[in-house]
Amino acid sequence: MSTVTPRAPAQCPYQAVRTCRTDHAAPFVLNASILAALLAASSAPTPLYPHYQDAWHLSALTITVVFSAYSLTLLLGLLTTGAISDHLGRRPVLVGALLVEAASMVLLASADGAGALIAARVLQGAATGAATSAAGAALLDLEDPRRPGRSALTNSIAPVAGMAAGVLASTLLIRFAPAPTVITYVVLAILFAAQAIAVTFTAETARPHAGALRSLRPRLAVPPSARRALLAVGTGVVAIWALGGFYSSLGPSLVHLVAPGAPQAAGGMVFFTLTAAAALTVWTLRRTAPHAAAGGGSLTVVPAAALTLSGLHGAGLPAVFGGAALAGTAFGAVSQGALRMTLASLAAQDRAATLAAYYVLSYLSMSLPAIAAGAATQQYGLRTTAHAYAVAAALLAVTAVAALAVSRGRTAHSAHDDLP
Repeated sequence: MSTVTPRAPAQCPYQAVRTCRTDHAAPFVLNASILAALLAASSAPTPLYPHYQDAWHLSALTITVVFSAYSLTLLLGLLTTGAISDHLGRRPVLVGALLVEAASMVLLASADGAGALIAARVLQGAATGAATSAAGAALLDLEDPRRPGRSALTNSIAPVAGMAAGVLASTLLIRFAPAPTVITYVVLAILFAAQAIAVTFTAETARPHAGALRSLRPRLAVPPSARRALLAVGTGVVAIWALGGFYSSLGPSLVHLVAPGAPQAAGGMVFFTLTAAAALTVWTLRRTAPHAAAGGGSLTVVPAAALTLSGLHGAGLPAVFGGAALAGTAFGAVSQGALRMTLASLAAQDRAATLAAYYVLSYLSMSLPAIAAGAATQQYGLRTTAHAYAVAAALLAVTAVAALAVSRGRTAHSAHDDLP
């Protein structure tokens, strides 16, 4: 990636990047790879959680706290630094955030207990919060008019593809590497350092302007059009990210509850199944109308929850993995539709802030229910918690279908009223 060559400012000044189409491929791929790597690093610990539990005698609640420390800090990062790349530029924010991300990987590799693990995940979350909105906004800056929708599609598919890659790589390292809790993070640290270097060789795609300090005040600045879309699809986003949080934090425990004799790798592979299905769905539905994709994905949450629960009633691991695949299909469909609805016709100055708002909703939905599930598991057991969690996700999904139907009806009615 370090071979990306800079573009001459005179030939490609800030907001005129769309005229520099011959130079777009390498920066576009670089920013997509940054999004994927950030989410790969977020999911890489999932297969390692059983190892940490055995080695350090951690409870299910502690594991969900470790998981959610990352998500909640990422939320804080999005709320404070989510729009800062609109003021300072994408490049300096990305370089700084990627170097901090690399440092967090070093801390994860050297962690010797739950406290160190949580501290490293906190640092990782802060860096990821700053980097995801900047990289996502850079992809929107590099939109090619000849390929409309490519940036929104990439913002949808890169994170889930990255999560799938992170889980798979970590699982393979557990199986074949001598020290997976070290090697996994060392590889990621090297990758982030290389990406930071590569970013310095790319041209700036935003016009820096005053107001950087003011932008650090926690707020969600979402333009009216994006706000309406988020309100319509919001409960669907909550449902699918809550499912993702459950599978990411407690998926390995669920696998071993259903099949105590299953190999340790199976615990990580259940979340890989979800994320791989999500990535495939995003690509498959890339030309589907966003309302239809979000509505269909929300409906899919119901059979996904039912199939997962059937694994606890005699259907075994095939049902758990089948439920994960359906949950991934729902995740991909809803996230793809939601992002396309939210990012439609955004002005350049609103891109990073709107993406930050979307990710705030997503990670809040992923982390808080996961913490609640960890606490409930301590009190009532994983079996009872899984039932309650699945029912809640299904109810949210049904609510999302109704909200999308109402939103679509209003849009059609408004369009009819506008006819001459």
